[in-house]
Amino acid sequence: MKQGTTYLKVNDQVEVIAGKDKGRVGKILKVLPQESKAVVERINMVKRHTKATEMNQQGQIVEKEAPIHVSNLQLICPECTKTGRIGKKILEDGTKVRFCKSCGESIEAKA
Repeated sequence: MKQGTTYLKVNDQVEVIAGKDKGRVGKILKVLPQESKAVVERINMVKRHTKATEMNQQGQIVEKEAPIHVSNLQLICPECTKTGRIGKKILEDGTKVRFCKSCGESIEAKA
């Protein structure tokens, strides 16, 4: 995959296939295409220390999601509920859609 492109979109359901969170499932919150990374809900949690900003607010340790490389994620097909490879095709009306290569169904949200 060339730098700056990804087949993942926000609100996609993905499974982690490599790394410390292998096997866990989450929803994509943010995609960073220039870095080929994505932020996934409750995956790759890191702790960040924050300073006290005002007189009454204390410093604390905040846990938040860190970006994970898209090569470590695999999309879950909403139709067949399996993780699998994704293809892209152009329909007759000229729209580009992603499809599951195992069941052949479109992955795009039905509006």
